[in-house]
Parts: sequence; C-alpha cells; structure tokens
Amino acid sequence: MTTPDPAAEGRRLAEELLTALTASDDAAADRLLGELSEIRDLVFVGAGLTAIARAEGRALPAAQRAQASTRQLKLGQLRDANRDDPEGLRTWLRRSGEEVLFIRSLHAAAAHLR
Repeated sequence: MTTPDPAAEGRRLAEELLTALTASDDAAADRLLGELSEIRDLVFVGAGLTAIARAEGRALPAAQRAQASTRQLKLGQLRDANRDDPEGLRTWLRRSGEEVLFIRSLHAAAAHLR
C-alpha cells in the first residue's frame, strides 16, 4: 500500500472493508485483509476504522456512547496485544469493522423508533 498519503489510503481501505462486511461478503473482506502484509498498512486501516467508529459513536445516546467507548478501549487492547502480529492485527481490523456496523445498527434502530 505504498502511497504518498498512507492515511488516506487506510481510510479508503477501511471503507472498502466496511462495504464488504455490510454485504456479508466474507470472501472480499478476507481478500482485502489478506493483501495487507505490512504492519504499518494494517495500522493505517485500523486508524481509519477507529475514526469512523468514534465519529459515528459520538451521535449515540449517552449510555450507548459510553458502551461504545468501552468497546473501543477493548479493541485498542486487542491491537496492542497483537502489535507485531499481522494475523492478530487482521482480527483486530475485522472486529473494528464489525463494531462500526454495530454502531450503525444502533443508529438504524433509534431512527426506526422515531
């Protein structure tokens, strides 16, 4: 993923991963994650997912926002425990993507109740 702006590329790949996960296309998600072999690249994708989760989580009601923050802390612990293990970081990315989808489902449920 060597590009002039690795943060922008990480955000793009984060969005691509979310698209695959939203479509329940595990093969596409696994393929995308499998193509990332450098720890640096995995971390930039994770940063993109984290930014999305935090931004979308801020719009949740207070109790759900607090729960989302706790889940983000646990995801950070997973990342830290696997900082030198690309396969472990891929697990972190998948779980981070699933967290974004969960936050989105909370938004959708709240909108449905209105």
